[in-house]
Amino acid sequence: MTKGVKAIRGMNDILPNESYSWIQFEQIIHQWLSMYGYRNIRTPIVEQTDLFVRSIGEVTDIVEKEMYTFVDHLNNDSLTLRPEGTASCVRAAIEHNLLYAGPQRLYYAGPMFRHERPQKGRYRQFHQVGVEALGFAGPDVDAELIVMCARLWNLLGLPGLRLQISTLGNAQSRTLHRARLIQYFEQHRSILDEDALRRLHANPLRILDSKNPAMQDVINGAPRLIDDLDEESIEHFDSLQQILRDRGIDFEINTRLVRGLDYYNRTVFEWVTDKLGAQGTVCAGGRYDGLIEQLGGKPAPACGFAMGVERLLALMQENEMNPPIPDVYVVHHGEQVTGYAWQCAEYLRDEGFRVVLHCGGGSFKSQMKKADASGARYAMIIGEDEVKTQEVVIKPLREAIEQANVKLTAVSELIHRSMT
Repeated sequence: MTKGVKAIRGMNDILPNESYSWIQFEQIIHQWLSMYGYRNIRTPIVEQTDLFVRSIGEVTDIVEKEMYTFVDHLNNDSLTLRPEGTASCVRAAIEHNLLYAGPQRLYYAGPMFRHERPQKGRYRQFHQVGVEALGFAGPDVDAELIVMCARLWNLLGLPGLRLQISTLGNAQSRTLHRARLIQYFEQHRSILDEDALRRLHANPLRILDSKNPAMQDVINGAPRLIDDLDEESIEHFDSLQQILRDRGIDFEINTRLVRGLDYYNRTVFEWVTDKLGAQGTVCAGGRYDGLIEQLGGKPAPACGFAMGVERLLALMQENEMNPPIPDVYVVHHGEQVTGYAWQCAEYLRDEGFRVVLHCGGGSFKSQMKKADASGARYAMIIGEDEVKTQEVVIKPLREAIEQANVKLTAVSELIHRSMT
């Protein structure tokens, strides 16, 4: 027997019964972002590997363990399926001189790829919506991103998401803090696991994100970055908090909030929930003022966030909407009837109705069974007599009202009247 071919583990099909929730979500997303003046950008799924190594950082889980990287044998280029969207968005903005016209509010949506052990809310192919504000320096844009998210949770009917914020300061602050962290963790080398020891001198801030239970006491006693902040970063962070208070946004300061990507500075934030187990972060972002210059562009500030679509949809399951059902199912029989049935179906679609035209033949009885199974509210029945009289039979399938013979042009009024 021929062996069946299955989807790659952690890369999931989205079937028709599920995809309607995705479509509804995407429609809300596009409308929501247009409210704030954000424009859509679409970048390739595959990029030069160096783009992600330079932007994300060599000593990160993503670059070291999770990227899908391969060699293009046509030219020996090292290519990578994008593990996140910010680097690609910034690369496109630089390559096409988007900032020449001034600051840019951009967003994207699509699949990302990371090679990790699949679990609920964490897949090898996953989907993100990302929002990037390029060229804006002040805390007002940081706050706008957070306020935008709060509005989205209301639109999606997702109460109870908690906001955590912090600041990573500037490069000088992190350099000072880095030295203090190395000195502190060197004093506790015997407690550190293999990953922590490997990162100790390359990226000690990442040790703070370890989930190893044996290291938590040591991590909790580590120096806090917030205590090493420069004055300008403190002012930026204080201004952000004041704007959020003025807008009625509740938040908690999490001094251990770190990013898995090297390009962040100053503001960082996460929206978290207790309803998804270990994968409790549904949206994360912050400021990355040095990335544009780092990737070859003229120095410009930037900030943004990304949210996991699968995680948000999992939270939305309680509010999940059923896929749309047809308004009318067109039942027809007879050699001379098909053309008229097509005409009737297209006319109703022009009138704004969802219409299924029966295909594949069959008796009136078998077609009526399929009409009922479709969930349609009405069957439009067409036979040779209806072709001669240029009428149709409208049979209600869900309401206790009588069927009627009417002219095609009267169908729309009849259905609308019965719906009210």
